[in-house]
Amino acid sequence: MTSTARKAVIPAAGLGTRFLPATKAVPKELLPVVDTPAMQYIVEEAVRCGLSEVLVITGRGKEAIADHFDRAPELEAALEKKGDTGRLESVMRSAELANLHFVRQGAPRGLGHAIACAEPYVGDEPFAVMLPDDMIDARDPLLETMLQTQQTHGGAVIALLEVPHQKISLYGSVAFSPTDRDDVVAISDLVEKPDPADAPSNLAIIGRYLFPASIFDALRKTEPGKNGEVQLTDAIKRLADFGEPVHGVIFRGRRYDTGDRADYLHAVVRLACDREDIGPAFRTWLRGFVADLAE
Repeated sequence: MTSTARKAVIPAAGLGTRFLPATKAVPKELLPVVDTPAMQYIVEEAVRCGLSEVLVITGRGKEAIADHFDRAPELEAALEKKGDTGRLESVMRSAELANLHFVRQGAPRGLGHAIACAEPYVGDEPFAVMLPDDMIDARDPLLETMLQTQQTHGGAVIALLEVPHQKISLYGSVAFSPTDRDDVVAISDLVEKPDPADAPSNLAIIGRYLFPASIFDALRKTEPGKNGEVQLTDAIKRLADFGEPVHGVIFRGRRYDTGDRADYLHAVVRLACDREDIGPAFRTWLRGFVADLAE
């Protein structure tokens, strides 16, 4: 058994170039999925799993993220004066979700370097890393299962997704052996974006991780790779070489890559359809729209 993670780290220093020009002045993490910024879904997931202490790793031009999770007295007063209690509650909710802290990465030296920036905040505790581009449907638990797995096995736990073999070059891939649970595997090796012919499996690493504090020592000993970036996958492999157990949880639920334009639209449509307030009317319109496309 190991101590329970209480803190989450969310790296949010990326430039969001795939969404230009929208992200020229607006952080990609604040692009709305229906009417809620993608980043808020990630923070809500952390809080649901008991991780109420959240550190966001930001960069230049990302001040609006902190503003979103801060109080807005003028806006709140205006909504209260209008009697718009529904919107007032939604505005106040984002400021009351969690204890958020912010630190700048400084230089864009890769995901591993961003995680290393969290060491003074994390200390010697286990912690979660949640990539904001990976949105997990609240009805399909993933991080909860990962936390249970870490409690049982200790060490590091990473989220995995089965992908078509020809697409594994877009992800990190793992070599693994089965455990007594169908959705949990023991990981023996990790390869970042392998050629499909050389990939150890079609299990791809996606954006949820649980780490012991020893990951920071592994990051310090990991040499920068391409473009001078410190690869997190290399540090996890080094962690395993240190003797830390590394397990993977295979996720088979609904996941959206909100850093990809097409998948971002999938998330908007799916969540809009599921909403009680706008879902019925939106589904009616969508059926008609799809029927028109088929003609």
